[in-house]
Amino acid sequence: MGAADQGLSTDEVQSIREALAAGRKPKVVFTSSAGQVAGQLGQVVELTDPESSDEFVVVRFGRDELPFSPADVAVAPRGTGRRVAEPKPEPEPEPVAPVAAEPEFVLDRVPAPRQERQEESMVDTAEAAKPARRPVKAAKPKGPAGLTVTLAYADGEWTVAAQQGSKSLAKPYVVKPAEALRMVALVDVPGVHEAVEQIMAAERADAEQQAEKLRAELAEIEARLAELREAR
Repeated sequence: MGAADQGLSTDEVQSIREALAAGRKPKVVFTSSAGQVAGQLGQVVELTDPESSDEFVVVRFGRDELPFSPADVAVAPRGTGRRVAEPKPEPEPEPVAPVAAEPEFVLDRVPAPRQERQEESMVDTAEAAKPARRPVKAAKPKGPAGLTVTLAYADGEWTVAAQQGSKSLAKPYVVKPAEALRMVALVDVPGVHEAVEQIMAAERADAEQQAEKLRAELAEIEARLAELREAR
């Protein structure tokens, strides 16, 4: 595998980033992983966020500016320029062997004037000189921003919040413990269920203590009420 097929290394991506910051647009050559544009030259005009997409190297190719991955391009060797196909010379006509004299026939087609033949030859040569147009890799549309749903427990309450990218979709709102437990049941992560069980056990113990205290207070009130009834 040649150097032009290895793509950009991490150091080369950093060098390109520094060159763009200095106002330069480094030249790159497309590797075989770029498809039909392999071997062609382009200029890096921007490096987008690599965490948003693997294709964060924006390359100007002709009139288009399209994103590619670091594997699709490599640093162009110095002195490399755009290659243009040279026109192929027209083959010389083969000599025609003399033939015996035959009766002359008159053709309906009139030979084109010499000047017209020269112009047609020049047009054919110009068409041959044009490089073949290669299909360009289409840019992938960016997907929607990531969605984050957070289930949290604090101060004896379960809350749920939702956020998409930097936009808040739902501020934290309180949910019932039963609903929170159903959400936690969908998460199969070691340690999560144990932590939730500890929280619920602590809440049950606290609730039992409060219930016991209330029962004791109620018993005292009932005893006091019974004494008042007997005193009448």
